[in-house]
Amino acid sequence: MSNLELYLGVDLGRSTRTAIVDGEGRVHALGREPSHLESGRNLVDGLVEFVNRTIVESSGIGTIRSIGFGLPGLVEHPSNRVVMLPNLSDVTGIDVADELSSATALPVVLDNDANAAAYGEWRCGAAKGRTDFIYITLGTGIGAGIVQGERLQRGARGFAGEFGHLKITAEGLECGCGSSGCLETIASGPNIVRRTRERLFSDPSYVYSPLAEKMRGKLTCEDVVESAVAGDRLARAILNETGLYLGMTIANVVNLLNIELVVLGGPVMRDNDVLLEAVIHEARRRAFGPSFESCEIVQSALGDDAGVIGAAIMARDAIHGALDVAGHA
Repeated sequence: MSNLELYLGVDLGRSTRTAIVDGEGRVHALGREPSHLESGRNLVDGLVEFVNRTIVESSGIGTIRSIGFGLPGLVEHPSNRVVMLPNLSDVTGIDVADELSSATALPVVLDNDANAAAYGEWRCGAAKGRTDFIYITLGTGIGAGIVQGERLQRGARGFAGEFGHLKITAEGLECGCGSSGCLETIASGPNIVRRTRERLFSDPSYVYSPLAEKMRGKLTCEDVVESAVAGDRLARAILNETGLYLGMTIANVVNLLNIELVVLGGPVMRDNDVLLEAVIHEARRRAFGPSFESCEIVQSALGDDAGVIGAAIMARDAIHGALDVAGHA
């Protein structure tokens, strides 16, 4: 067995992803398998089984010292308890961190997945060396991690960064959070697909869009992005509209926090220059000129791996004293 010290990152969603990272932040292995979504108990039991199997399989590389775990919900600090998990099975009655730690005999850091992704981009990605930035992840949901003054900002109980639940209209669709009018109901991956379907049904001028043929099967957000890049009129209209709402909301953050960088990541942003350009255009139009000129808007450098790599690096820093018990960097 190698003496290399390793750190395990886990990113929970509808599938569970793992990354094994060394002390220098180098990724040695990535893993993925479907999550067990039948119930909260099944979700946690499946997670424990997958993590233990990953630890055993990594023994030929080195020794895992700690585990970082990111999930798409609200994690209370410093109690490390999950208090809301809107898009997955309910685990609020389970002490997830304690069960993982007991099952593996390793220290566990639990955090929101967007905070973990922001941490990954900060330590070894697009935000490396920056002191004030926001990372925004666009996927099934929308979340954010905020760094100001070289500290990951968590708010009073650890719930800061719920960018997808900023309100963009007084009405709007009901959101998974229980409210309505949230940005997530417009700009998340599933809602980009929903809006595309609605446009295809309501506007006959788009009958020749390649997306109309895709409707015969399973239309995905990736289909919309690919069609937009290829120049399809409908797909570009949908992403430009998405960029309007995202850019407007980002402009509010730029004006409020005077950040120096916005990093856009998550599956929706994969190879999505059309949306990036629309966001930059609208943010420039809406933000204070001096504030916008001192802020860059870029795509993630770590892509879909930002969250799982960031979780591993959080685990590394936690046991070396660079991440305190409340989860602050």
